[in-house]
Amino acid sequence: MTASVVFVGLGSNLGDSAAIMHTAFAAFGGLKDTSVLATSALYRTPAWGVTDQPDFLNAVAMLRTDLAPQALLGALLEIERDAGRVRRDDGSDRWGPRTLDLDLLLYGDRIIDEPGLRVPHPHLHERAFALLPLLEIAPDATIPGIGPAADALTGLACADIEALPCTTAAPPRG
Repeated sequence: MTASVVFVGLGSNLGDSAAIMHTAFAAFGGLKDTSVLATSALYRTPAWGVTDQPDFLNAVAMLRTDLAPQALLGALLEIERDAGRVRRDDGSDRWGPRTLDLDLLLYGDRIIDEPGLRVPHPHLHERAFALLPLLEIAPDATIPGIGPAADALTGLACADIEALPCTTAAPPRG
């Protein structure tokens, strides 16, 4: 399999979210046949979906991987579990608070629709909290089936999303 450039969205609003996200960035580099190409800044974002919860920190990582999409998804779910994430079987906690949420946003230019995995992420083009960090590290990113990510960001509310200053704990960025 040829290596693919993929983008993973990160979100956290329980515990020390910044530390949890930096641990996830490091874990990406430890995945088999995978390297971290770039990581965005952390962005403070008001909760989305279920709004009666703490603000989130969000970020995006750009990886190069030889892992197949389902294998990568499995590895991401394991990183979530290692961070203390518990997913309810019925999905009722979908937009609730979490220690770590990892979403496979883009997998090269592929469109994937399989049980448990849809890429590009089906709501990526509607979510400024994912598009802002994505565009920070990949300004020319394109969402397959949608178009340029920058065009998708046009018209979305961004005023309440705040980039946080870099910390020394952050891995090198792109």
